[in-house]
Amino acid sequence: MRLFTENNYEFLEVSSSLQKAIRRNDVELAGYFGLELWHSGYRDYVWKRLYTISAEDCAGYVTQEIEALWQGHELVNKTAKKGKPKGRIFVSKAIILLCQCDKNRDPDHLQNYVYDKKINISDEKIEQYFDEVRIEKKPIPEYAYDCHTIKGKMRGRTKQEFFKEELEALNPRQIGLFDNVI
Repeated sequence: MRLFTENNYEFLEVSSSLQKAIRRNDVELAGYFGLELWHSGYRDYVWKRLYTISAEDCAGYVTQEIEALWQGHELVNKTAKKGKPKGRIFVSKAIILLCQCDKNRDPDHLQNYVYDKKINISDEKIEQYFDEVRIEKKPIPEYAYDCHTIKGKMRGRTKQEFFKEELEALNPRQIGLFDNVI
């Protein structure tokens, strides 16, 4: 089953675009794709993704801020009329916070390079969901097509390239403990 957003984007491409735009401090693009997911009915997923980004890509204690914003989102929605979700301002603020905070991929590098020591991730199930390229209001940025997407794999994108390019793309970036192993 392929998932699409309100504007007919592939769900996983939008998710990839959101996270990579946050890494690059591209607030406008990150906001666009985050709200595209939110308006498309994937509100819980947006928050799950923002929590993950706060752990994978951001230095410091920003996850606590994301938690507080999620709680605000949930509180506002308790009184919202059925079918009329509220609180996208909390998503917007979370995205801005994540874009602007110092970036650091230490937690992801710790688990992949220090613990696992082997990078062997198969995305065969995900490959079933990707078929064709679409151009919508805002195109999926080229950097979203990495080793986690079908198009990226078809272009020969590797996990090693992913780690190097995504580390270099962090903006603003804080030097990490494991940068020397990338």
